[in-house]
Amino acid sequence: MSQPLPSLHTAEAPRARSAWMAYAAPVRFYPLAGRLAPWCFAAAALFAVAGLYVGFAVAPTDAQQGEVYRIIFIHVPAAWMSMFIYLVMAGYCALALVLRTRLSSMMASALAPTGALFTALALWTGALWGQPTWGTWWVWDARLTSELILLFLYLGFIALESAIDEPRRAERACAVLALVGVANIPVIYFSVQWWNTLHQGASVSLTAAPSMAATMLAGMLLMTLACWMYTIAVALVRVRCILRERGEVPVTGETS
Repeated sequence: MSQPLPSLHTAEAPRARSAWMAYAAPVRFYPLAGRLAPWCFAAAALFAVAGLYVGFAVAPTDAQQGEVYRIIFIHVPAAWMSMFIYLVMAGYCALALVLRTRLSSMMASALAPTGALFTALALWTGALWGQPTWGTWWVWDARLTSELILLFLYLGFIALESAIDEPRRAERACAVLALVGVANIPVIYFSVQWWNTLHQGASVSLTAAPSMAATMLAGMLLMTLACWMYTIAVALVRVRCILRERGEVPVTGETS
């Protein structure tokens, strides 16, 4: 009896997976990152210009907060990115522990400084917003406090990695710290629902219509895209530096 021919989709799927898995090798990923980074930087700049224009020139003045509300076009995307980057970083750490992929640990290391930057920016802009809105620069509000803990987690990750000389031990220790710290993310997100806080609830939700004008939402989303593109670009540049420092790729040769 003749054997049935394998399905075209069945034959192509392993080939596609192996092609993507090939980029987990530092030698293959290094030139790809070099090609993608400039495009991500350019996209980040375009989205930022468009988002700032919409947020500061097109969006209407808020009826209650006046012009001071415009800081949300920087504050809210920064706060979103502070949590999103940590989740991605922890995901890379989990892959590194389970699959022992060194590139995953390097990507986590590359993301940590940018995550700390966005967390600090969220706290700083929140203070600028809080002074005219709440009458104080800082309160030990549930969301503010948990966001501050997130900054300490990022800084702890970076410090722990620098304190351990042996890269493998540093990767494992940082992975454990990152995974333990994931418990803080739902605390940040749901803090306004779990406790009585000064911080207002979410204006944008996946389960409800946004409680803001369409131009306000457009400006915020454009700035969020700018932050995403910037994060990807910086992470690609930083991971290339890590690969060179650890001798995973030749210092001379293909650098594009």
